[in-house]
Amino acid sequence: MLRCDLHVHTSFSKDGESSVEDCLRAAEERGLDAIAICDHDTIEGVRYAQSLTSPVLVIPGIEVSTHEGHMIALGIDEPIPDGLPFEESVAIARRMGALVILPHPYHKWRHGVALKLRDALEMVDAVESFNSRYITGSANRKADRIARELGKPRVAGSDAHNARFIGYGETQVDAENNIDAILEAIREGRCRIRGRMTPLRTYTRQSMRGAKRRIARKMPHR
Repeated sequence: MLRCDLHVHTSFSKDGESSVEDCLRAAEERGLDAIAICDHDTIEGVRYAQSLTSPVLVIPGIEVSTHEGHMIALGIDEPIPDGLPFEESVAIARRMGALVILPHPYHKWRHGVALKLRDALEMVDAVESFNSRYITGSANRKADRIARELGKPRVAGSDAHNARFIGYGETQVDAENNIDAILEAIREGRCRIRGRMTPLRTYTRQSMRGAKRRIARKMPHR
């Protein structure tokens, strides 16, 4: 079984705190076989990571800001425009051959699509049933329960915005250690999840920083 963190952010994300190098180093130290770099609305971090030498496999990904909330596409080499309707974003990702994952679907403050679009879970290939950045586990449990009811593969991700927390969400995948094999195994449900929660004080600090950035962007420039 390969040990994979399928939801990692680098400093190429507007809210990422750690360099690509630090993320790869942390993944190696924790014994991970692969990480999916899913920066917000950009694949520049992926492209840079793929230029480096590391024993950790980099799965190319992107966390797309759709009109209804966030969506992850894995296995792509081009960005998906942000701000489009969720269904259109899924269609674009599928044309690219991506594995489509619904991250943190029931998190009110982190753009959970399922709160606005009830059938979103039916549209995707897999559901993030464990995200380490929850204050409580209720939203994870709900995602896990509904994914089981729909027969959707369940995956885990740290959603790490700092390299210290890479591996806090882990998807174990029964596959050969290459991108195509991993994505196909997830589609077929040959995976299982485990994880632990990001410390509350870290999550709170990062959330406050994000709120300040959003407020600053809305304020008129003088």
